[in-house]
Amino acid sequence: MDAKTFDKSRLPSRHVTVGPQRAPHRSYYYAMGLTREQINQPFVGVATCWNEAAPCNIALMRQAQAVKKGVASANGTPREFCTITVTDGIAMGHEGMKSSLVSRDVIADSVELTMRGHGYDALVGLAGCDKSLPGMMMAMCRLNVPSIFIYGGSILPGRFRGREVTIQDVFEAVGQHSVGNMSDDDLEELEQVACPSAGACGAQFTANTMATISEAIGLALPYSAGAPAPYEIRDQFCALSGEKIMDLIAQNLRPRDIVTPDALENAATVVAASGGSTNAALHLPAIANECGIKFDLFDVAQIFKRTPYIADLKPGGRYVAKDLFEAGGIPLLMKTLLDEGYLHGDCITVTGRTIAENMASVRWNDQQDVVRSASDPITPTGGVVGLKGNLAPEGAIVKVAGMANQKFTGPARCFDSEDACFAAVRAREYKEGEVLVIRYEGPKGGPGMREMLATTAALYGQGMGDKVALITDGRFSGATRGFCIGHVGPEAAVGGPIGLLKDGDIIAIDAVEGTLSAEVSDEEFARRREAWQPRETDYGSGAIWKFAQTVGSAKDGALTHPGAFGEKTCYADL
Repeated sequence: MDAKTFDKSRLPSRHVTVGPQRAPHRSYYYAMGLTREQINQPFVGVATCWNEAAPCNIALMRQAQAVKKGVASANGTPREFCTITVTDGIAMGHEGMKSSLVSRDVIADSVELTMRGHGYDALVGLAGCDKSLPGMMMAMCRLNVPSIFIYGGSILPGRFRGREVTIQDVFEAVGQHSVGNMSDDDLEELEQVACPSAGACGAQFTANTMATISEAIGLALPYSAGAPAPYEIRDQFCALSGEKIMDLIAQNLRPRDIVTPDALENAATVVAASGGSTNAALHLPAIANECGIKFDLFDVAQIFKRTPYIADLKPGGRYVAKDLFEAGGIPLLMKTLLDEGYLHGDCITVTGRTIAENMASVRWNDQQDVVRSASDPITPTGGVVGLKGNLAPEGAIVKVAGMANQKFTGPARCFDSEDACFAAVRAREYKEGEVLVIRYEGPKGGPGMREMLATTAALYGQGMGDKVALITDGRFSGATRGFCIGHVGPEAAVGGPIGLLKDGDIIAIDAVEGTLSAEVSDEEFARRREAWQPRETDYGSGAIWKFAQTVGSAKDGALTHPGAFGEKTCYADL
């Protein structure tokens, strides 16, 4: 395949490169140093979420250069562009976190607009931090041009006085510091050593969870999502992805051929098996929506319920992403799940082969203890559990990986914002046995559905992680541990039951049976709803206001548009 033989008549770039009427367009490409041959080749968008906001994204521009070399070596013409990232670790614990979920859709929208505006034929997308991964995959499925996803890689673990540490330890150290169990000097020493390299947070938090999904769902090359950001092999994966995208153009193999209902089930399976982030239950439905597939929180929870928990990864376990990669990578995890019947092996992937074919040469490594065999799991059901009850008719979700006790009952202590709850936690103005309720932090009510890591980590650092529970219509970081239930729906802002709770109402949580209920009768909830009044948010304009006008329920993925269900013409077919 080369510029002389490749037929552009079916590719989007024909609209900007072919025919006498496109002479003005071609003149722009000559101005940038392209040759006639390069203009006549397929155009491949190389999109990155590079910025200087955090270590998650800092290596993406370098990796993009390797992708471009791979594209060029296979007779394609790479066109690099950047989009935004809001990095949760920096946004956490203040108003900035309201930008995080909003950024997912802005990333998808901006990649879509750049690809559409310039007529690119294929997409290689590189992402590093939490929302940038699903945002990039959403764009791929929306555009439906041949696409390959590349994760920027995880950070290496730090070392603090002889033990490995991650950013989770720093957040929890804030809680230890607040109760006098850590000095100012110790906290400063920890913060200086916890993050020693480029890369996204190293444990099975949201970034690594979504990276694991990228391989399981078939949009990333095998092993590519596991290699830490500083490892030189990352550039090899990037160059190979650049070469491989040209094969996908030739085969016309598209994301919606890959992201099927079975592939989504595979993705949910690896989340549960790895004790991944609860945010996956928000992002998988959003990716599915771009493909015209109904796949909501309850579908995700059903997969979680039947999947064994087998990867001993932080925050509930002992290891980080680097350890998983060196033990055999995500294919090791997928291989044992496939062998024991938990994965659909016939799903096609960006290799052009099926999951089963990709796994055929993977051998079990019995010299490691990062991943257990699916026939000998850590626990027989997944590390993430869906809940439902009169407090959550539209569902809720909790990560149970590493939790000894999965039942909790106690009186509600209600807060109408994360800030109010965090202030109470810092001042120790709560009691053991209480269920802390943070509401009006949902997709619409926040707006933006903030993560609560600052609050949950402070509780854990105070030694109260298993002595109180916390429920919210907002989200939790993948780094959260303890009895913390998120995505409670309907959210308070639309009159959901969580907004009708009063201090002292008894709340019962049962992650074994999958229930979340309040000891409040239907009649009493009805009386309270009559007296309930909707609240205005602090946002009357701007991107966060705009998000709040269109966003739907967390159950469906906090969607802001109809996805492929409302599509008239797919970009790839224009």
